[in-house]
Amino acid sequence: MDDKLNCITRLRIRRGEEDTKTAFGHGTAQLLQGIRELNSLNRAAKRMGMAYSKAWKSIRSTEDHLGFQLIERKAQHGSELTEQGERFLDFFLRAEAAAEQAASKVFEDW
Repeated sequence: MDDKLNCITRLRIRRGEEDTKTAFGHGTAQLLQGIRELNSLNRAAKRMGMAYSKAWKSIRSTEDHLGFQLIERKAQHGSELTEQGERFLDFFLRAEAAAEQAASKVFEDW
């Protein structure tokens, strides 16, 4: 049995210090990655086991909270990330990886 502890981090982004609601987190990042790969919110939601309506509400809520559009619907041609959505997702993924690396380093000698 491996007794080594593994550290898992989950980064959450919110607007302002007073706001306690998470605007963007790991689940939303996974959904956006799916849209990036599949060019479809519906297919990305299905891959995650999520209803399309829930995914759509989640994206809209996140966009309202952040104050900018993350995806663009292409009618019959699916969806794609906006330029700002692409940049924000990349920023989030880099920040999440850095947080996980830093936290894991703290526990290396445990």
